[in-house]
Amino acid sequence: MEGVELGRRLFYEGGLSADGDHACGSCHVASAAFTTPNHDLSHGVNSSHTTRNAPALANLAWYRNYFQDGRYNTLESVTMHHLTSPTEMGETAANVVARLQGDSSYRRGFREAYGDANITAGRITDALKQFLLSMVSANSRYDKVQRGEASFTATEQSGYALFQAQCATCHSGPLFSDYSYRNIGLPQDPLLRDAGRMAVTGDRADSLRFRVPSLRNVSLSSYYSHDGRFSAFRLHLRHYQGGVQPGPTLDPLLAGGIPMTAAQEDDLIAFLYTLTDTAYVNNPRYRP
Repeated sequence: MEGVELGRRLFYEGGLSADGDHACGSCHVASAAFTTPNHDLSHGVNSSHTTRNAPALANLAWYRNYFQDGRYNTLESVTMHHLTSPTEMGETAANVVARLQGDSSYRRGFREAYGDANITAGRITDALKQFLLSMVSANSRYDKVQRGEASFTATEQSGYALFQAQCATCHSGPLFSDYSYRNIGLPQDPLLRDAGRMAVTGDRADSLRFRVPSLRNVSLSSYYSHDGRFSAFRLHLRHYQGGVQPGPTLDPLLAGGIPMTAAQEDDLIAFLYTLTDTAYVNNPRYRP
């Protein structure tokens, strides 16, 4: 068992949490593009929940930083946060290490990955990082069209043209994100009171700004937005048509919303569904 395989096993290990029942894979479910299916907010130990929707996982090797507010620069920091957060896995690094040291199969796994059986918090987060970096989604029908292996339908082609005109400034490139932080005009939830990027930078100009998410596998990853307020992607689209709220940090690209007809909405969704990579979400390398 080498680093990536060890990381895969740890990703699905409930024993990393305080109650022994919450693994990374509990909130990041493969069939839902590694999001939490049918939940607005991710849930943790003791029936707690976070203030964020669990983001999809794919192509993390190309991210500059992590979390929807960009608070961490390394995946090791991200995984340690999830292990120790009281509203997520709720454990201590020392307890996790002790628990794994008591399992002979893990001692063997760490020996195979690192050359000896010494289990440390650093090695745990490193193995998880190796697994997460191995998760590449690049075989959707969109990708096959780009490689000349398939063609769009007329509806999908129309949706692609609309996407290029209206969406690709922010959702750009092969990863469908420019990694910027933007206020898209969502009113702040009065209970969650999530300030977005401002909580990291302390700069009021970053108020209510969140990372532009990748749109790969968006057909599988409901709920939508940083707090999961939209149960269907079509509802999220309609926010841009008539729900954008003005404010001092609103992205200027959205000052007039993104008006579209019902037919254009259908075309755009048809295109976005070509970003679904079933080979990725069904790949046994990424599953329990």
